[in-house]
Amino acid sequence: MPKIVYLDTLPAQNGLDILHDQKKVDVIKINSSDSEEKCFSILRTADAYQVGAARDEVPKYLQVDKKFLKKTPNLILVSSSGAGYDTIDVSACTDAGVLVVNQTGGNAEGVAEHAVAMILNLFKRIGESDHALRRGWDEPRTNLMGRDLLNKTVGIIGLGNTGSRVAEICKLAFNCEILAYDPYIKDSLFDTKYASKTELSDLLMKSDVISVHVPLNKETKNMINKNWFKKMKKGSYFVTTARGSIHNEDDLYESLTQGHLAGAGLDVWDYEPPSPKHKLLKLENVIASPHTAGVTKDSRNKMSAFVATQLLDIFDGKDPARPVNSEIIDIFKNKFKKI
Repeated sequence: MPKIVYLDTLPAQNGLDILHDQKKVDVIKINSSDSEEKCFSILRTADAYQVGAARDEVPKYLQVDKKFLKKTPNLILVSSSGAGYDTIDVSACTDAGVLVVNQTGGNAEGVAEHAVAMILNLFKRIGESDHALRRGWDEPRTNLMGRDLLNKTVGIIGLGNTGSRVAEICKLAFNCEILAYDPYIKDSLFDTKYASKTELSDLLMKSDVISVHVPLNKETKNMINKNWFKKMKKGSYFVTTARGSIHNEDDLYESLTQGHLAGAGLDVWDYEPPSPKHKLLKLENVIASPHTAGVTKDSRNKMSAFVATQLLDIFDGKDPARPVNSEIIDIFKNKFKKI
């Protein structure tokens, strides 16, 4: 019987109920608090490993890299609990013939709504107004004058499940012009996602606000840096609900303090949660959350169901619904036949 080992928990209880209410696969839990020796005494016989997506929530030795894979010779499948897979070295898995799957789309609505909420907060200067009132406010209201989102230009980096939902909300609710950059989707799909395909340089120069929705990988790490911010429209806003380390925090701070950008909405950080002394948190025109955009009850339930049903479907011989390294599916299938 195939063995699935999961670390600590799933995004919600419903996924665990699905896994435990069946008899086709063996489901075993390991805990982050257990010793490394105890964890690997179970993992070395595992066929599949289910792991959290946030790197700061998973002990380093339980994140999937070359060292981990050498200790788990039976492993043929690794599943991330989120759309991201920061805890998994996909290249190492591909080299080892291990299939990686994620739960992309499971929390798209939650993250998209959070991104739009941040955009509205920045345009209306709600965060700044809140801080001002708590300190004591005795100035003209015009000192906190905001802007309407209606008819503005929204730039979206990454037009996948979340980015396209942000585009839809901004277009249908606020009649925004949507400029999008995503070299990995077909040109014909941009129109169906309410967006105009745009070169990155044009998007940066023309957008009143930019929202980022790409995964963290070798290509995107530190992609958004000083040069990127300098090309953005003066007085525009920067919002990211993607992953920390995609944007350079020092460069963003410089752009904000020099007055080039009007503000930023940040849900993701290099280190999570960020220190309360983090310099970006000292700025009045920065609104912040601790990587909670996708942490809604609805999203967690959906993602947990995604985790469980995808794992069970795969071990029932069906194709993976959300493969990350799809180029090795044939290799995976050959390994699966031997189980």
